[in-house]
Amino acid sequence: MEHEPRPGKRPLFDLVFSYLDALRPSDRLILFVLAVIFLASTAYALINLSLAYTTDVPSSGGTLVEGIVGTPRFVNPVLALTRTDNDLTVLIYSGLMKLDADGALTPDLAESVTVSEDGLVYNVVLRSDIQFHDGSPIRADDVAFTIELIQNPDLKSPLRGNWNGVRVEVLGDRELNFVLADAYTPFLENLTVGIMPQHIWESLTIEELAFSQHNTEPIGSGPYKHTDTSRSKTGLINGYTLTAHEDGRGRANIPTVIVQFFQNEEELEAAYVQGELTSTASLPNDTVARFTTQQENSTVIEAPLPRVFSVFFNQNRSIALRDASARKALSAAVDRAALVSDVLDGYGIPTTSPIPSGFLPEEQATGTLAVGSDTSLDEARAILSAGGWTQNESGQWGKEIDDSEVILRVTLATANASVFEETAFYLEHVWSELGVEVSVELYEQSDLVQAVIRPRNYEALLFGTEIGRSLDLYPFWHSSQREDPGLNVALYANITTDALLRTARTTQDEAERLSSLRDFEAEVHTEAPAIFLYSPTFTYLIRTDVHPTDMVRISRPSERFSNIRDWYMNEESVWQMFVQD
Repeated sequence: MEHEPRPGKRPLFDLVFSYLDALRPSDRLILFVLAVIFLASTAYALINLSLAYTTDVPSSGGTLVEGIVGTPRFVNPVLALTRTDNDLTVLIYSGLMKLDADGALTPDLAESVTVSEDGLVYNVVLRSDIQFHDGSPIRADDVAFTIELIQNPDLKSPLRGNWNGVRVEVLGDRELNFVLADAYTPFLENLTVGIMPQHIWESLTIEELAFSQHNTEPIGSGPYKHTDTSRSKTGLINGYTLTAHEDGRGRANIPTVIVQFFQNEEELEAAYVQGELTSTASLPNDTVARFTTQQENSTVIEAPLPRVFSVFFNQNRSIALRDASARKALSAAVDRAALVSDVLDGYGIPTTSPIPSGFLPEEQATGTLAVGSDTSLDEARAILSAGGWTQNESGQWGKEIDDSEVILRVTLATANASVFEETAFYLEHVWSELGVEVSVELYEQSDLVQAVIRPRNYEALLFGTEIGRSLDLYPFWHSSQREDPGLNVALYANITTDALLRTARTTQDEAERLSSLRDFEAEVHTEAPAIFLYSPTFTYLIRTDVHPTDMVRISRPSERFSNIRDWYMNEESVWQMFVQD
């Protein structure tokens, strides 16, 4: 008996569509809506799942265009002096140590740095995976060569004072010792100096070195290498193109940095407004403040600098200022927050401490003022009255000292630069309201140093001290530094603080160092040998599509580039399991 062949199975899609064709139009509409809801819900769930398990990370791309006022001359670690040269040096050269994103020193060219127990020997081992931009390996001889140049008195390096009495011992191709005559904890800061390639420079005499083309066509080992120079029609350098350098330390996320040089702030500002630049640190505070309200695609990064602007008293020149109540009243009368607002457009930190704000752990800085509300003329008058001062009919304050009537007057000497001038006249106004007669004397910078500071020829001196990140206050406050060329311009002498300052600069124990600085700060606050006003802040105008690293405890503006390898302009999303810690 023959059987009829079985028909083949119909495809699934045919069955589905046949089923849909058989449905009523209203049923098909309901089914369609349900299908759309299902697909949308699934897509939403997948998107949320992706967001939960992916993260944005920096990726390579973009071009940073930095604007700088000035022209490069010595893009050379041992001769760089101007802000222009220092900025470029940090981009193109690298040192044994560098500043990390948390503001601490960390090895860069060095694989390790070991300090002996007595603090006299610093042993350095170099990394084996690092090269100069021309491909040559970096050796201990390159390090020794760089330090020898700095120490050569004929070269007149601005860094020479940091290396006095330091002996360099080359122990091998990748190892060397720095031997100090005396323990000096801040010495580690010196190891941030850029290392120069010996094979490029060794054929030049000291006289020829300053005129070498390598000063403006540099070869270093930093995050970026110089690849092109642009010049104006007159031959003046007006731009550098820098390309990311790759070695064992990795490669910068931003592959290209273009540095454009301008003759003045007005030209630079115009270029930024026209969108030709992505960043600049060369504009004055009032311009930066204006940009924060006018440029929606710009932001301002502000970082404290280790400097303190203060009024130092020479009590040998003024009987009135020998009186502690007079000095403390003059300090109390100053509204530091208002001073920072008026003189620095808000870009500064009010302080009553000799230690720069932001360079000690928060609990260590006992004298920093957040606002100026704790100061007033009423408080100043109360301090004077309690100190035995009385006001005469003319409103002047007088006191009998050493059997003679003394009137409280102040002659304030300072430089004729705008920030000093404005600060001085602010103080004159406030102290005049208190009833103190004030005379402001302005000097050219060179005249101030030679005719006023060096011979200690002043009653009161408005001056800025650059303390440095290591907070070595010894040169500014130890009694041995009262005479020129020392920088103790308050002529301060105190056995207790002398011991504290010596401990702070020699101990290898960080807790002991911080304790010594805190005790020093408290002692100075009690005696009031100076009026501490403010620490200026560094301001960096940058476009919002550029993402720099945090700028913590930088000691000078050029250090904003310390971690430029980690800056980025582009991002990509990746699964979190692929992100390296």
